[in-house]
Amino acid sequence: MQLQESGEMYLETIYILSQTSSAVRSLDVAEYMGFSKPSVSRAVGLLKQNGYLRVDRDGFLHLTESGEQIAEKIYERHTIFTNLLIRLGVDPKVAAQDACKMEHAISDESFAAIKRHIQQ
Repeated sequence: MQLQESGEMYLETIYILSQTSSAVRSLDVAEYMGFSKPSVSRAVGLLKQNGYLRVDRDGFLHLTESGEQIAEKIYERHTIFTNLLIRLGVDPKVAAQDACKMEHAISDESFAAIKRHIQQ
């Protein structure tokens, strides 16, 4: 199943939050993203239904293996694009905003080529 950009953003956010906290709640995601709790609740339900996320009995969010793979991929793209744009002289805040757009639109093939080029 092809995940939409918004779903990728939720997975990436949960991934980022889980790097600094072992317990991520929907409220944490809502605060981080600046979204309403009902919007996050709906997204969490869809991600759970599609096997990207599980919610434990205490309401904490956990990425499944497939959810974590997608989140790591999107986060890597975001990080690489942000750093590349900053090295090119783009303001860090603008670079992060632009990277957020780019990370969802680029193909795996093109990203791999950019990544190889940067690493040389």
